[in-house]
Amino acid sequence: MSAEFVIGLASSALYTVLKASAPMLVLALVVGLLISVFQATTQIQEQTLAFVPKIVAVFIAVIIFGPWILNTVVDFTYRLFSNLHIYIG
Repeated sequence: MSAEFVIGLASSALYTVLKASAPMLVLALVVGLLISVFQATTQIQEQTLAFVPKIVAVFIAVIIFGPWILNTVVDFTYRLFSNLHIYIG
């Protein structure tokens, strides 16, 4: 295995992980921001208030974007095995 093959594989894996986790992270960020604005306007300083809405938002994102995430990961795995087969074979 050459160094550029390993670096390209690591780069592709990192990109796939970022792409697959982006919907959940963005939705949790937006919900956290909305909860923070709500806490600032009402002066409620309860730190645990943001956890449950964020968890619910992430579960909703998994339900909505689950098929797309699965397709992304399966596509990466298919490309990985086909590249390894070509490289080894």
